Amino acid sequence: MTEKQEKIINQSVKMLTISEDEAGQRIDNYLLAKLKGVPKSLIYRILRKGEVRVNKGRIKPEYKLQNGDVVRVPPVRVSEKNTAPISKNLNKVASLESHIIFEDDCSWWEWLEFWCDRGITCITS
Repeated sequence: MTEKQEKIINQSVKMLTISEDEAGQRIDNYLLAKLKGVPKSLIYRILRKGEVRVNKGRIKPEYKLQNGDVVRVPPVRVSEKNTAPISKNLNKVASLESHIIFEDDCSWWEWLEFWCDRGITCITS
């Protein structure tokens, strides 16, 4: 049985004061910028549950931050992504590139005309 590994983005509750540059921004977009690597769904969940507070009160995701607001950001845990193992066939695909003799950007119609002109029977509809 494999153990689910979690990455802690924010170890403890943080109290962040909003500056003039950050004022006017929506709280959801502000949190997306501050909590890098956290999925949007988790940010909206902590907003909906009231874990994120502004000036000690619950807020909605549409709330626009104002200069001097104090934002309470809870600890956030994100599960680590399991990376898929690299395919063994990838080496075979890479070796095929060395066997390409000619490559062109012509359309299928140009390609068809080329072979029809050489006496090969072509059926067009």
